[in-house]
Amino acid sequence: MRTSTGTAGAVSRAASRPASRAALTPTRTTLTSTFAAALAVALLASGCEQAGPGASRTAPVDLGRIRLVSYDGCDDMLAGLRAAAARNVGPWGLGPPQIMYMEARADTAAPRAKTAAPEHSTTNVHEAGADEPDLVKTDGKRVIVVNRGVLRVVDAATRKVTGTLKLVDGDQNWAPADLLVSGDRALVLFSGGGGIPFGAIAKRAPSSGPRYVLVDLAGKPTVTGTLTASGSHLDARMTGSTVRIVVRSQPEIAFPDPGPDLTDAERIRHNRDVVAKAPAGAWLPAFETTDAAGRATKGTVGCERVSHPDEYTGTSMLTVYSVDLAAGAKGIAAPDPISVAADGDTVYGTASSLYVTSNPRMLWPRPVEPPVEDAPSATPATPAAPVPPVESTTPGKPAVPGPGTATPANTAQAPRDEPTPSEPPAVTAEPTDTAQAPRDEPTPSERPAVTAEPTDTAQAPRDEPTPSEPAPVPPTTETAPGTAAPETTPVLPPEETEIHRFDIGAPGAPRYVASGKVPGRLLNQYSLSEFEGHLRVATTSADLSGPAAGESDSSSAVYVLDARTLGKVGEVGGLGRGERIYSVRFIGPVGYVVTFRQVDPLYTLDLRDPKAPRATGELKITGYSAYLHPAGDGRLIGIGQEASERGRTLGTQVSLFDVSDPAAPRLLSRMFAKDSGSEAEWDPHAFLYWPATGAAVVPLNSWSGERPTGGALVLRIDDSSVTRTGTVTHPRPGGRGDARFAYDPGIRRSVVIGDDLWTVSDLGLKVSALNGLADRGWIPFD
Repeated sequence: MRTSTGTAGAVSRAASRPASRAALTPTRTTLTSTFAAALAVALLASGCEQAGPGASRTAPVDLGRIRLVSYDGCDDMLAGLRAAAARNVGPWGLGPPQIMYMEARADTAAPRAKTAAPEHSTTNVHEAGADEPDLVKTDGKRVIVVNRGVLRVVDAATRKVTGTLKLVDGDQNWAPADLLVSGDRALVLFSGGGGIPFGAIAKRAPSSGPRYVLVDLAGKPTVTGTLTASGSHLDARMTGSTVRIVVRSQPEIAFPDPGPDLTDAERIRHNRDVVAKAPAGAWLPAFETTDAAGRATKGTVGCERVSHPDEYTGTSMLTVYSVDLAAGAKGIAAPDPISVAADGDTVYGTASSLYVTSNPRMLWPRPVEPPVEDAPSATPATPAAPVPPVESTTPGKPAVPGPGTATPANTAQAPRDEPTPSEPPAVTAEPTDTAQAPRDEPTPSERPAVTAEPTDTAQAPRDEPTPSEPAPVPPTTETAPGTAAPETTPVLPPEETEIHRFDIGAPGAPRYVASGKVPGRLLNQYSLSEFEGHLRVATTSADLSGPAAGESDSSSAVYVLDARTLGKVGEVGGLGRGERIYSVRFIGPVGYVVTFRQVDPLYTLDLRDPKAPRATGELKITGYSAYLHPAGDGRLIGIGQEASERGRTLGTQVSLFDVSDPAAPRLLSRMFAKDSGSEAEWDPHAFLYWPATGAAVVPLNSWSGERPTGGALVLRIDDSSVTRTGTVTHPRPGGRGDARFAYDPGIRRSVVIGDDLWTVSDLGLKVSALNGLADRGWIPFD
């Protein structure tokens, strides 16, 4: 028997200004960064041709609007869900083949509180006023960390642990967890199922869904309540003291095995009969709350609180739970859930809106591009003599090692096509549309400042299988001559993204506002941006169903929707033909889109007129930026990977762009670390930028030495250059055996409090001087 289950910153609002360069320049922001979470995307790309900035209008696409309405009652809901699910059931149950794909997902300087808390950084979030879950939080006076199932509170002044709370049993400490904090209340979010509360092994079985734990921090940390939901955790946002948690679930329907001799068509008919008899409870999301004494109360979302679009599959449900941390002294009150008969994979929030999007094709297999192969050498390789380093073009910057020069580094890589070559990459910047193709070794006068750094890295999530692991294809049914074709054949749903908007401006449950859809696939939440009554959405579209799927037909676009109705107002397309989006950042009336396959076009977009958005500039360089961070005064920071001319990734790079002239973006400087990667490439919470001093901190992993190593690379970014100031490392754990295989505590997050830099790894917290990086304290996670 099988059971089918739930398998920012302050920006000048310049839209009304004249069409000048200054009107499109982002103002100085106070964005800073510290933490993470992990989502990922699918590689759609292919081909090589890019569209210039003038080519940017695609043919009109009918985006439509998706009307969302409530059911008339449980009978109406059950009939609708049964009929929809029956149309989508397959020979093995609900949904497409179960293929696992990892998914990819500006921190502000906090104002001084009324008390004497020192100035400090906060979590690097997408939008001001919408806090995001993180593994570390600070209010300037204390640092709160959750690690391996244990919550710790550290006094920032004395650097002493003042409270410890074990939340899961020892053999459950693998459970990933994040934090949201409001005043003296913390909500710990265990996103994975199966966690057993500490001390409750004999009382309760492991939960099958995510678990949320409310903790009182006023004195000794104490659990005051929990919420356990059926389904899988998508994400959460906190506005004020209210947390909105988004959970995806699938109907709990058991499909008995009818035996091995049935055809797929017979299995589908059998499964449809099972769906037709399933009760309403199979779809209605269930949850359980507990109080401080451990007393449990079970609940189910009521039929009257379930809505649906005009078209839906009946195979999934989105539920939004609301938890007010300010009212949590007596535990978690009724979580006030509402549900939508829809799917979801990406959550984006502002101070007043919550958006949940889904792509019907997200879980379907996708074709794999052929690996990039450099042409083999005509003669056997021989060791080359080191080439003298290339002089830096930025005063005071170190020289760039030439080919054959060893560059100690370690890295976790962002998605890459093939192994890293031994030679350093060519780095070229062409600030105009007529830029020449990158050359193997630019002259000093033609290249931006580049600094090679020792580093360490853990691998980034892969967007698709490696060449040795070909992607499976959707099942098809062959029909012998003279036999009847099966009743249904699975087909790929259209490549489009559905968007649902909820109003979260008032306390309590969200209020549904509108739904809509756009062609293509989102990269992550940074592909969405609400600004002055409009939602901007960046997607990549490609036809993945034909024999030439993904070879050269992909392109990207930005759609502008009316936030009230999610109807289309305008669009600009033709971006990165044959490529896919690698990063997006919207800053007020300006947009920045990076596409990549072999080179990295950075497009600048003028979005002041929602009805006529346009591409204004383009910069082509090698490599790509996977995360873009505003740095004020017409400056943009990029975190990503350098790459060869054929698109082979080489190691982490931090780039500084001049975007003061939207028609001519320029690369000013970059730091490159060979054979390295950073968690910040796929999780923006890992990046810290402190505008007060120009300090930036990037967790970095490297594997070029005898063993992978991890640390935090500290940089200084000014108006024209990126300069390395040092590296913070954490003590390695003691132990016997081969040191090459010793565990390295890779640094994951960083926080600024006053003149201290705090860094976080799985082994502890380290305090360093922000100026000079002198050691000031080590707080182990014993």
